[in-house]
Amino acid sequence: MTGLAFALILTLIPFGVVAWGGLSTSVALWLIAGFALVQIVVHFRFFLHIDLSRQTREDLQLILFTVLLLAIMASGTIWIMASLHTRMM
Repeated sequence: MTGLAFALILTLIPFGVVAWGGLSTSVALWLIAGFALVQIVVHFRFFLHIDLSRQTREDLQLILFTVLLLAIMASGTIWIMASLHTRMM
């Protein structure tokens, strides 16, 4: 229940910031990004049961390697699409 409560709070606070609209766009985006990073850690710990013990360290390495591959593919795709956009204009 602790993980669910953390996840709910970490979702409702950025939602409230956007719904309230009292902050500038850049501050709101940084706040949302910060809460998203904290929520990733909460999900790893409470839902995927990944901590720094020896048994789950291998699982964490696999997840981080997957994130690295996805980041390389996404950034490469954005780079290619931006290059095509500049060549077409």
